[in-house]
Amino acid sequence: MPSPFAELIFALCQDFGVDTEYWDIWGHHHVVEEPTLLSILGSFGLDTSSPEKLAESARLRADRIAGRPLDPVAVLSVVEADPAVPIRVPPAYLAEGKGAMALYWEDGWAERRDFELTSLANANSGGLCLGLPAPLRLGYHDLEVVIKAPGLPDLRSTQRVIVAPEKAWLPEQLKNGGRAAGLAVSLYGLRSSRNWGAGDFTDLATVTEWVARALGAGFVALNPLHALHNRQPYNTSPYLPLSSFHRNYLYLDVEQVADYQLCPAALAIFHGSNFQRELTAVRDAEFVEYERVARLKLGLLRLLFRRFLREEWSKNTTRAQAFRKWIAAQGDLLDRFSTYCALDETLHKQNRDLWIWPDWPEPYRNPESPEVRAYAQSHWRRVLFHKYVQWQIDLQLDAVQNRAKALGMPIGLYHDVALATDRCGCDLWAYRPFFVTGARVGSPPDDFAPDGQDWAFPPPNAETHRENGYRLFVESIRRNARHGGALRIDHVMRFFRLFWIPDGATAAHGTYVNERWRDLLRILALESVRGRFLVVGEDLGTVPPVLREAMEQYSMLRYKLFYFEKGSDGLPLPPHQYPRNALVSSTTHDLPTITGFWAGRDIEARHKAGILNDEELFARQKRERREEKHRMIEALVREGFLPGHFPREAADWPELTGELHNAVIGYLVSTPSRLMLLNQEDLTKELDQQNLPGTTWQYPNWRRKTLFSVEDLAGSQKAADYALMFRSWLERSGRISVPAVESPRS
Repeated sequence: MPSPFAELIFALCQDFGVDTEYWDIWGHHHVVEEPTLLSILGSFGLDTSSPEKLAESARLRADRIAGRPLDPVAVLSVVEADPAVPIRVPPAYLAEGKGAMALYWEDGWAERRDFELTSLANANSGGLCLGLPAPLRLGYHDLEVVIKAPGLPDLRSTQRVIVAPEKAWLPEQLKNGGRAAGLAVSLYGLRSSRNWGAGDFTDLATVTEWVARALGAGFVALNPLHALHNRQPYNTSPYLPLSSFHRNYLYLDVEQVADYQLCPAALAIFHGSNFQRELTAVRDAEFVEYERVARLKLGLLRLLFRRFLREEWSKNTTRAQAFRKWIAAQGDLLDRFSTYCALDETLHKQNRDLWIWPDWPEPYRNPESPEVRAYAQSHWRRVLFHKYVQWQIDLQLDAVQNRAKALGMPIGLYHDVALATDRCGCDLWAYRPFFVTGARVGSPPDDFAPDGQDWAFPPPNAETHRENGYRLFVESIRRNARHGGALRIDHVMRFFRLFWIPDGATAAHGTYVNERWRDLLRILALESVRGRFLVVGEDLGTVPPVLREAMEQYSMLRYKLFYFEKGSDGLPLPPHQYPRNALVSSTTHDLPTITGFWAGRDIEARHKAGILNDEELFARQKRERREEKHRMIEALVREGFLPGHFPREAADWPELTGELHNAVIGYLVSTPSRLMLLNQEDLTKELDQQNLPGTTWQYPNWRRKTLFSVEDLAGSQKAADYALMFRSWLERSGRISVPAVESPRS
């Protein structure tokens, strides 16, 4: 039975975008329980301890909003003919009040005018609207309004006005029917004879050149490069970063840092027997040894920094001036990140049991505390070191993207931005008000997880982001897309809604909370146009129809996987039925490779890891896999990628034949979708996937090295055969982006 204040709860849920009911993947209708709704409303700062206190806190919030003439931010389309923003004026000012406004364009120019309050009525909205100068200009601008009335205090209000384009950016090659293809690599897993046990930016440059010249492809897709603690097995996932605004020093090629050859101490250590012994060990290790690689790199980077500090910084050389200029452009985000990293090192050194900031001494848990400020001042060299490291990352990654563009790649590097951030990482420490307390993100029960999923990280606080004029959101897009021509948005549904689970509850007792998706997509389009990167939204799973409609409207590419796309007959969807405005791919890091799918390697891995213990379910999944393989063969035959006489009993074979491998790739390449992405593991017929969802220590997640080394790609006959197969398909389909300079050996 509803409580006496159910009507107030419902109204507040409408205001905050909290769904009071939803439909699950099976078509079941869920009415969200009142305790869940109250808990989520409490996470927004409302007092839900009693009906009276809830009503009072709601009234105080409404009064705060009503007392401010302008909303903190307005996000508008550049094509609006009569642009205007809502404005609130107390009734006492309306009769004799006057107003003045100034719109400060981001380039420094301003437009000012006076207005009569009586002229603000808007018949369409039922409220008051303030007209803006037209035409609008793309960018981030500031509006200031002053309202005066006889005998009343002046009302002043400011607003950030964001003007966005109608579409995200697309390279010319992808317009008018153009298509491109790319290769996805897990950068950490690249093997080479010269790296330090994990793939680095020099390896990436070599692979990028090979992808352009040997394959003729237009881009190289990367795992998120976010900063990590690099502690295995719990702090190595690129999708649960220490910071989503900064990048992992593990990818630096230390030998390419300008200070390396100028630092005798570093050279002596590098060539020493102990260092070389450890270097050989991590290079030859079966899996990436994050902590050991990090220890090697940080040790030498500190020596290079000391040399830079002594010979460059103190003398204000040209390089030092460039570094100072770069630091100034990074602003508060770099300051807080570097302070966090330095504090983490210092406090952990003092107490080896301190691993996460919530366990730090109380004064250091607040980035704005006097103690943190004092630490940053007294340990400025340690803080500056982490800025130096991020600078080197920026320089090396920029060089790779410049090389990709020089080779003629229309996209070059394709970056990925994670949905989550580690709740015990830098982002939560540095910007806690931008994250909700009292709830976690997850997903409702479905076929994949019958009990639902709890992803254990906090949702973003939409109210705080809006109050901030979306500045932090803008930076999250801008910084992750930097030095690239494409950005993949992991779980793009985040821009529309997330499934919140109140603390103390299970996923079965959560609900969806909606976002201001038009604002977010418009900002994403603006950053896309300015940064010249296309946008791919990972829209797998159950998503509302409005999401895909909006992605189409803003020219953001959808994400289509071979395993998931089915026709009405249950067979894989015919290639010609794939959407144009999409990226089609063979698999993802969380799913089996093509070869692994055929061998049932993922099912065996879940069984071995102990997350598929039910023997009956294990046997059923193996039977279903055989049926799926049979349907795959039928589709490949139907579409002409396999001959009609191809043996149907191939569904029983444990190994993927070359003919089947070739057919699956041809199937995907022939779709009309703008982009086609092939995982490196699927190019080279590797068995094991990078990540096995639901595991940590039970599986070597995010640690697998590539079957072929970087040198093998150019020198191995087998690798050349794979490259020739892929390039042949690209040539036949018209997806070639880079004309042949050298052909793979046949």
